[in-house]
Amino acid sequence: MSGSPARARVSALLLVAPLFLFLAAFFVWPLVMMITVSVTDGTVRQVMPETASAIGAWDGSGLPPKEVQDALIADLRAPSEQMAFGDAVRRLNSEVSGFRTLLSRTTSAVRDLPPDQTVDLAGIDPRWGEGRYWQALQRAMPNYTDRNLLAAVDLKRDTEGSITADVSANRVIMVRTFTIAALVTALCALIGLPYAMIAAASTGWVRNVLLLAVLLPLWTSLLVRTASWVILLQNEGLINKALIAVGIVDQPLQLIFNRTGVVIAMTHVLLPFMVLPIYSVLLGIPRNLMPAASSLGASRLRAFWHVLLPMALPGVASGSLLVFMVALGYYITPALVGGAEDQMISSVIAFFATGTANWGMAGALGLILLVTTTALYLVYGRLSRSPNMVGA
Repeated sequence: MSGSPARARVSALLLVAPLFLFLAAFFVWPLVMMITVSVTDGTVRQVMPETASAIGAWDGSGLPPKEVQDALIADLRAPSEQMAFGDAVRRLNSEVSGFRTLLSRTTSAVRDLPPDQTVDLAGIDPRWGEGRYWQALQRAMPNYTDRNLLAAVDLKRDTEGSITADVSANRVIMVRTFTIAALVTALCALIGLPYAMIAAASTGWVRNVLLLAVLLPLWTSLLVRTASWVILLQNEGLINKALIAVGIVDQPLQLIFNRTGVVIAMTHVLLPFMVLPIYSVLLGIPRNLMPAASSLGASRLRAFWHVLLPMALPGVASGSLLVFMVALGYYITPALVGGAEDQMISSVIAFFATGTANWGMAGALGLILLVTTTALYLVYGRLSRSPNMVGA
């Protein structure tokens, strides 16, 4: 009998083991890899190991000693994978423009010379006589760097190591992402609160129909919903035809490939995430509170403002946080419905990951989104678990 509890614990552990393995393989490991790739920078060090060892002792003034130059020559003469060498060249070229042609010319010249012949790097290319190329080579050697994290917020380190402003669009796109997410959240709250109130006040088949209208979009593919809005919002779409037919406008409105289309489509997609938390809170509010407030002389508007709304705010706050943190990572809807000035940070992450294979920048931007959504999720969890919020 003493072994029964132990066997029960082992059985329970075996039952949940697949879940833990799934989370570790498809959630924890990708997050760890994303964080790691955003702060690692061993691309150049891997291709030029001898240069990395020799250049670390250089103080960065003037030109490096002969030992560093000999180490670079040895690394350029050593065989290396073409892909790894190309990644190292791109990394150095991002530090100082011109490194691509400099390394290509130097590598070809060094490998054509006999191994025992003295090599004059400045004679091969005068740019080796400039200290900025050697300084860029030294900055690219550490295994860990904050370069990608700084670049994600339009910052960089100058030659002296100080953080300075950089010319990039990442900060603008980040602000745009938060602006669109906040606007969509506000519209979802304005639509979701009255809708949830009507659903909570209804009974029977009316409530079922209202809830079905909210849940039905969740059962439809996001790509299908977005494509439907492309059809509805275009110049010859149903919305423009209806507006022209009733005489509201004389010519089609530009509702697609701009910010308006993105906000409309995202609001429709994310509205259920606002309605359901508010609806669950409203169900816990006693139905006799509003009649009691009216019996005490309060108008309907005053009773709503001072009685119902404060008790529904926990649901509004939870729904707003949920909609906001989901909207931050939207990619398909802005890509299909929006224009060039409406793309969000997820599009930039996709560009760095698949377009330029710059995994460091993709990981850094993803890390910013991860920190933001994690903080919002903690707030959301606190509000949704608080037993006193509903009755406050």
